[in-house]
Amino acid sequence: MNVRRLIPTAALTAAAALGATALTACSGTAGPAAAEDGKLHVTASFYPLQYLAEQIGGGHVKVDTLTKPGVEPHDLEITPKQTGRLAESDVIFYLKTLQPAVDKAVEQSGVKNVVDAATLTKLEAHSAGGHEKHEGHEGEGHAAEGEGAGHAAEAEGHDHAHGEAGEDPHVWLDPAKYAEIAKGFGAVLEKADPDHAADYRKNTAELTAKLGALDTEFKDGLKNTASRTFITTHSAFGYLAERYGLDQEGISGVDPEAEPSPARMKELQAVAKKDNVTTVFFETLASDKTAKSLARDTGLTTDVLDPLEGITDKSQGADYFEVMRSNLKNLQKALGSK
Repeated sequence: MNVRRLIPTAALTAAAALGATALTACSGTAGPAAAEDGKLHVTASFYPLQYLAEQIGGGHVKVDTLTKPGVEPHDLEITPKQTGRLAESDVIFYLKTLQPAVDKAVEQSGVKNVVDAATLTKLEAHSAGGHEKHEGHEGEGHAAEGEGAGHAAEAEGHDHAHGEAGEDPHVWLDPAKYAEIAKGFGAVLEKADPDHAADYRKNTAELTAKLGALDTEFKDGLKNTASRTFITTHSAFGYLAERYGLDQEGISGVDPEAEPSPARMKELQAVAKKDNVTTVFFETLASDKTAKSLARDTGLTTDVLDPLEGITDKSQGADYFEVMRSNLKNLQKALGSK
């Protein structure tokens, strides 16, 4: 059985200090870009952060993103032109370690107001093989954080690390953690643009309330299911699985392009049979070849579970909330929601 592994206390302390630094750095007047049109210019590294910036900033901000629709964020390469435009930002909002090219560009930008989303919540380690049974899940909802109901990154041979501590960056797929990031970024905008602080505060409260409602929808919708195990090509759903007492079994690790070993494929076939798995999930921005191969070998169906790293015309929804509700519907169907 896997044991939940949290980032060491020292690392958390350092992260908190970084978060405080980010907030402090954003105090005072905005940079030269804001002077041009009166708006705070925010550059977000990819869709989930872009969405938060747009929702919280409203009409007071102009938001650009480094990762265009249809581009797999993990594979993003930054051009010199993009790096140049990045330097003109008033605020940069990114998630360190998710996109190495972005990390490098941010370092070179010289922008003072830089916000790392990873400092606004607590990152944990998950793995492709995060399988664990959840006794007594009927009627229990999601397990409380810190009580060992999670999935740690100790599965042998399946730990695909991100960052120095091997932390999983996909925090936005847990509505509660996403809300924590929203609150932190809202505070950043209040300090960066105090003239509109009341509006940022109002927008943040409205967004976090919607995220709280979404959390309740997932909790209630996944409370009673025939199975608690789901198989997905991209191990991006560790936080979601932990929040709602599910078992994520990833074909690959947190990198969607990683090739699974024959041993891992055989293991997944056994898991599917043992836990009455009906569906192998794939995503919209990466190849579905491996998912379909496993489904064919095991007699399972396939469906979409979107890690929400970008919105395209193939997405099952036009924004974060619509796609998350599509994910919930697809999980309920696959798990046999009662």
